[in-house]
Formats: sequence, structure tokens, C-alpha cells
Amino acid sequence: MTIQNKQNLSLGANYEQVAGKFRPVFQRIAEGALQREKNRELPREPIQWLKQAGFGAVRVPSAFGGDGVSQKQLFQLLIELAKADSNIVQALRGHFAFVEDRLNAHKTEDQSLWFQRFVEGDLVGNAWTEIGKVEIGDVVTRVTENAQGQLEVNGRKYYSTGTIFADWIDLFALDETTNQHVIAAVSTHSSGIKISDDWHGFGQKTTGSGTLVIEHVPVTRDYILPFDQRFKYQTAFYQVVHLATLAGIAQSAVTAFSNEVRKRTRIYSHGNAELVRDDAQILQVIGKASAQAYASESIALRSAEALDRAYLSHFQNDAALDQKANDLAELESSQGQVVISELVLNLTTELFNALGASASTTEKQLDRFWRNARVVSSHNPLIYKQKVIGDWEINKAPLPYVWQIGNSPAAKQQEIAA
Repeated sequence: MTIQNKQNLSLGANYEQVAGKFRPVFQRIAEGALQREKNRELPREPIQWLKQAGFGAVRVPSAFGGDGVSQKQLFQLLIELAKADSNIVQALRGHFAFVEDRLNAHKTEDQSLWFQRFVEGDLVGNAWTEIGKVEIGDVVTRVTENAQGQLEVNGRKYYSTGTIFADWIDLFALDETTNQHVIAAVSTHSSGIKISDDWHGFGQKTTGSGTLVIEHVPVTRDYILPFDQRFKYQTAFYQVVHLATLAGIAQSAVTAFSNEVRKRTRIYSHGNAELVRDDAQILQVIGKASAQAYASESIALRSAEALDRAYLSHFQNDAALDQKANDLAELESSQGQVVISELVLNLTTELFNALGASASTTEKQLDRFWRNARVVSSHNPLIYKQKVIGDWEINKAPLPYVWQIGNSPAAKQQEIAA
């Protein structure tokens, strides 16, 4: 199949040339990561550095002023950034998903205005999850028509990752005027928006994942996007961001523990060498973790290749090819999650065998690698991923492209009965 107007697509760039623009910024980000972790400081300044460097526009086609990188190249960059500070990658997860959606929408509707915004540095935050005891499938956040005949949005969200740093909100809502699920693209600079940094997780503390309150925020029809028109491989895309984050955490952990081993002078009387750095068993611990980190990156990038194929299939006007490409993107991202999560959680635990009890000091924050990996791995339950993969392998059951979380109706019935 041929693709028309390839210059309007993002098919890849010179990776080293693009990465070279951002590596000095990544280095600056890495230098302050430990302090931010210890003090729970939001990375406001580092995200500004990335905005100024144009990082949010790397997937924008070069014809519109972006770098035109492929998804595989994007996720390679995200792995490098996650090695510097995994919180920042998660904070930008919603942005790159919204960009991806606009790239797909460009097939039928001109998206040059959004592309221009991304090139100018605008970032997009994420706000999908309802707060409180909202029944699964229900959406309390609503687009309504006020007394003056204008559209407005009202609602409350949690896990509004990255929104506190962003210019726009990718807001999931129910449009009462059309009775359909939509994405409302809302400016964070509008009045009636309150963003709180009240995420209390033990890991990924500085991602800006808190409560969002939207009260009587005006929105025009042009900024209300039907949810059923979202790009098909969105769930896989969101998951591969997590895979890249985990791969970066793994690399950072190996580097940090290797540095600790290299400079350690205290030894055990029943060890195997006069210096820890020469102890064969300690080297074995580091070596295994390094191999696990390598495998994590390799699997993440292999999953990203499946996303690139899904992106290309969208523009080839072949429904069967498109379905197959999207199925494989969802399958490979799920398989990658199952394996990478276990690899990274294992290595971030086992690395402590290379050091003594002093490695547990809060000053070094070496536990941050496991804590952050544990939180990232908890977003999409591994047991359900394993189940849907198995159901696909045995029964060719359709993979769930979109799923929801919420309060069980059965729980409500229990409360009434009690």
C-alpha cells in the first residue's frame, strides 16, 4: 500500500541529531533528581527547560516545524529522560498521547494550529479519572449548555498527571448536548480551574498527579473531540510510555548502584575480595541487573515499533491491515508490560545485595528505584494483562482497547442492604 503526502507524517529522523539537542537538558535534569526526590519538589523548572528546547514537539512532522521522529525514536528519548528523572516522563505522558491523537486526526482534518502550539512549547496534561465513589462507566464531569446558550465544563478529576505543568488539559467528559463521551481540550489558563498537588503515593511523587476541579469553564465546539474518534492504539501508547519509564528507571538504578559499589571501602570478613568492586558475587549482582535493564529497553523499543506500524496503517485505507496492526500494538504492549514490570521490580530489589545495610539510608534514596517502578507497574493490573493475553492466545478473544475503573454496582447494593 502507498501513503500519500508522506511529508505530513512523522516517519523518523536522525536520532543522534535530535537526541543531541536534548541530552544537555537531560543531564541538567539528572543533576537535580535526587534533591527533588528527597524534598518532594515538583520539577517545574526542568519541564520549562524541556519546553524551551522543543521537546514536546518531537513527534510533530518536520513540515510543521517539529522533529518528525518515529514513535520508536520518541520512546528512545523517553527512556533517556526517564534515566534522568522518571517522574518527568510520567508527567508528559498525557501530552504525547494528545499529540499522537492530533497526528492521527490530521488524516481528515487540518491540525496545523495544534502543531503550531506544540512547536511553540504548549504542553497538555491528562485528566480522565473521576474522583469519589463514581460507578464504573459513569462520568460525572459534564459538558453542558448554560443559561446564555454557551457550552461549559464542570467536574472533578484525580490522577490529573502533568496538568499542573501544562497549558492544556486532555479532559474526559460526557457531553450532555450530544449524549456522547468526549475529550474537552481546556486551557489551564481559564478561570474556574483549580489544580492541586495532592498525590500521596509512595513513588513517582513529583508527577503532578493530583486533584483537578473545573467549575463553569467555557469551551467551544471546536475544542470538544468525540472520544470514539480517538486514535485506536491509544491504550497501547499509554502503556509503552510506562515501559519506557521502567526501562529508564532500570538503567538509572544500575548506574547508581554501580557507583556505590565502585567507591565502597567496607567489606565483609567472609566476602570474596579485598575490595567490593572485585568481589565476584557482587559483580554477578550488577551484571544480572545490567542484562535485565538491557532486556527492558529492547522490549520497550520492540513494542514501540508495533505502534509505528499502527500509525502507518491509519493512513493506508486498508481496514483489515489497520485492525491487524492495532491488535498487534495492543498485544505487544501488554506482553511487554508483563515482562518488563517483573524484570525491573526484581532488579531494583536484588541490587541491594551488592551493598550493605547503609544502602537503606534516606540520604541516598536508593529505594526510589523500586518505589517508582512499583507505582508505574501498578497502573494497569498485571494479572488482567496476563489474562487477556492468554485469552487472545487460546480463544482469539478481542483485546480491550479501552477499559474503565470505577465503583462496582454490587458494592452499592451491599451498602443498601446493610
